[in-house]
Amino acid sequence: MKILFTHGYFLSEDPKELQIMRPYVPLGILYISAYLERHGYDNDVFDSTFSTLDLLKNKIQTTVPDVIAIYTNLMTKLNVLKIIKYVKSLPQLSHTKILLGGPEVRNHAENFLNYGADFIIIGEGEETMLELIHALKRGEIEADKVMDIKGLAYLVDGNMITTPERPLLKDMNALPFPNRQKIDFTPYLKGWKKHHGYSMMSVSTMRGCPYTCKWCSRAVYGGTYRRRSPQLVAQELKYIKDTYNPDMIWFVDDVFTIHHKWLKEFAEEVEKQNAVIPYEVISRADRLNEDVIRILKASGCYRVWVGAESGSQKIIDAMDRRVDVMQTREMIRLAKKYGIEAGTFIMLGYPGETKEDIQHTIDHLVQADPSQYTITIAYPIKGTELYSDVKNELLNHHLEWETSTDRDIDFKRTHPKQYYQYAIQWVMNEVYLQTKNKNPLKIPYLKLKSWKYQLQMELSK
Repeated sequence: MKILFTHGYFLSEDPKELQIMRPYVPLGILYISAYLERHGYDNDVFDSTFSTLDLLKNKIQTTVPDVIAIYTNLMTKLNVLKIIKYVKSLPQLSHTKILLGGPEVRNHAENFLNYGADFIIIGEGEETMLELIHALKRGEIEADKVMDIKGLAYLVDGNMITTPERPLLKDMNALPFPNRQKIDFTPYLKGWKKHHGYSMMSVSTMRGCPYTCKWCSRAVYGGTYRRRSPQLVAQELKYIKDTYNPDMIWFVDDVFTIHHKWLKEFAEEVEKQNAVIPYEVISRADRLNEDVIRILKASGCYRVWVGAESGSQKIIDAMDRRVDVMQTREMIRLAKKYGIEAGTFIMLGYPGETKEDIQHTIDHLVQADPSQYTITIAYPIKGTELYSDVKNELLNHHLEWETSTDRDIDFKRTHPKQYYQYAIQWVMNEVYLQTKNKNPLKIPYLKLKSWKYQLQMELSK
């Protein structure tokens, strides 16, 4: 069988990312690619990041794959629809089966199927993909032949059939390393080096997150914590170091420091295997302390992102973040004390947020003084608790699914969404002005004369 993986993200179409230039390879499909190869199914990966839709179409047309498996997330959804439409338009591909997986498909499965996808893989993809490929190879594509495969959705006479949920993988050590040899890393490493002065690669050590943040999607890995052994992670790092020699590693895990015993063993293993590479992680304030920060520093951590999302405890509690803003502030300072850069994330426009809450966030950033921070405006992803909370207060029910994404969804907030867009400028300016002499890495002051006026105008609406 000819099996082709792709993901439909094109860097050239993303002006913001072209400025930021922090591209990462699609680890998810590389894991499934390796898993299929382990079980005897050769496959091809078309990494679209540094390519174009036209080149992807040419690849599909010339190789005529039996199966096209596409990783689908919120950012790539619209391009995935274009790929489906193209495949279905070619007579020579009438036998080709389109398989979709990833975080976007669980809560929009029927829409994707009606648009032309043949099968939706819900949840983790390795085992479901393998069983489905077995069935397709045997020619068992009829609905009654695949109904025993867990984790699938497909159409029968125009009606969607969903098979039982597939249990999550228990033994993460059973997974092969992602199939990195399928990807040309040269443009990634060069892009990072050119724009940031160092090269970066990504690694996953765990799946799932047991925390309860309302805005976070758990569509693929669920609300669990499953992790590969420190020995295997160090072995993968050693392979990356010897093969690609990147300057930095980004661990994509939701909470890298969740298990302190694992972290201590990891630090010992990377030292033992000569696998130390400077790395960057995400954590939570309640999973950090002075001992943990020492271990992070000793094992190569140069930056830790301490999630908070707000400086208002009222908003943090509304998000069900289950962290204390004062503890977050303390851990940011402590990480910096030990020579680790400390970043944090801020989200504005959450339900119930007022001007006073935003002022608390400004005060929090000034007092915590993180090395870096990012700001986004809250949007409800279908399937999350945040979406459930605001679904009766949506402002744009008219959105066409085929031409929009969940990022376009807006809901009734304390103030109009435009207010919070100006509030981003307010936060950035105030934090910069109050901390510019202490931290040269801060986002520069936005010289927009009208932002205060605009903010006040939005507030008065």
